[in-house]
Amino acid sequence: MTEPARDPGLQPERTRLAWRRTTLSATVAGVLAAKTALHGSTSAAGVVACAACCVLWLGFLLVAHRRIRALAVAGRPAALAPRQAAGAVLCTVAIALCAAALVV
Repeated sequence: MTEPARDPGLQPERTRLAWRRTTLSATVAGVLAAKTALHGSTSAAGVVACAACCVLWLGFLLVAHRRIRALAVAGRPAALAPRQAAGAVLCTVAIALCAAALVV
């Protein structure tokens, strides 16, 4: 018995758009962190937090780009690897912590 062809509908497109929105949000957080760190009185801690935000943003961008490319493939996309999911969560939480440290 053959399995019927999979009709994913718009689910892969919605997921790709969600990854893009999240990447855009991380970009905005990184830009605001850089602006906060470099505006006015520049401290060593602010510059370190800004650099950490930038590195974490690059890490998240890498994970998001790989996932967006995987979702663009025709057919059933592979599940998100636990390592990639953990990396995305780690980067997101760490960016939030760095941004909070800059605001305080």
